[in-house]
Amino acid sequence: MRKLTLTNHVQSDTTVLENEFIDHYMAEANGEYVKVYLILLRHLNEPSGTLTISKIADLLDITEKDVIRALNYWKKKGLLDYDMPVDGETPAIPAQPRMTEEPSAPEPAAPSIHPAPTTTDVSSIEQYRSRKEFKELLFVAEQYLCKTLSHSDVESITYFYETLHMSADLIEYLIEYCVENGHTSMHYIQKVALSWCERHIKTVSEAKASSMAYNKNCYSILGAFGIKGRAPAPSEMEYIKRWTSEYGFSLDLILNACARTMNAIHQPSFDYTESILKKWLEQSVKNIQDIETLDAGFIREKEAREKERREKELQRKSAAKITPAPTKFNNFENRSYDMSDLERKLLQQ
Repeated sequence: MRKLTLTNHVQSDTTVLENEFIDHYMAEANGEYVKVYLILLRHLNEPSGTLTISKIADLLDITEKDVIRALNYWKKKGLLDYDMPVDGETPAIPAQPRMTEEPSAPEPAAPSIHPAPTTTDVSSIEQYRSRKEFKELLFVAEQYLCKTLSHSDVESITYFYETLHMSADLIEYLIEYCVENGHTSMHYIQKVALSWCERHIKTVSEAKASSMAYNKNCYSILGAFGIKGRAPAPSEMEYIKRWTSEYGFSLDLILNACARTMNAIHQPSFDYTESILKKWLEQSVKNIQDIETLDAGFIREKEAREKERREKELQRKSAAKITPAPTKFNNFENRSYDMSDLERKLLQQ
């Protein structure tokens, strides 16, 4: 394995960067990652010999999470090494970047999905804790979640790593994604992990593409309601997640339900759209063709009811013509008189 150690060996006010880094590493790296690497190289020969994550973040005006991601990236590339902290303290980063060429790891086999674990064998957890990559992953998770991981949290991460066969990079992005969306519950993170696994998401790039598509869906739904210039509210996000994840409806079906809502009540209503989609779910609607079939059946039923109503109305009118309604002139009981008897009575008077 060829190893290139970067040293600042010309002048105290000059930082030397090897062409190897520029030619083979810089172009494919994120700009923030390059900044972190350069700042480490800049402080290589300082008397203190160490940098903290918070100091790097302050120097570059980025977040500590950005620094952590950069450090992990260069470490995976084999250009950087640092010691893990003890008892959750912020690590001091030795300013000793180096270049190595490492063979790429084989891609893991496709995961088979199992129910989330309730308990994990202690020896299994300790086995993974002893792995450097897994140890680093736990540290990164603590930084994102801003807490010391409980035994249950470690069990869940072990489950992602061991059973779902998610890479450390993907698990790191999983936690980052959930935290940035306001969810720090490991139960929620576990649900997202299972969802990704069911959709065969194996890499960070695939997860990002899926997240972008989900965000696009959110704004498309708001647009169908005529809502512009803001992100979905938490309650609205819950509806959208239920429609897409729990109900499994595609975007075109959801937008169709939104359009029907606006046509029916002339204002946005997630509750009204929920009622439409819930009914479609009960009717096993899968696509637009299913909706068209239901609409055609509804129209036929409506026409049949209208035809029946008109026939009953005609029958009622026909019956009214045969039996005229009583009037003020004949609305009394007819009487019969004996005319001879009446004449006799008149003569006797």
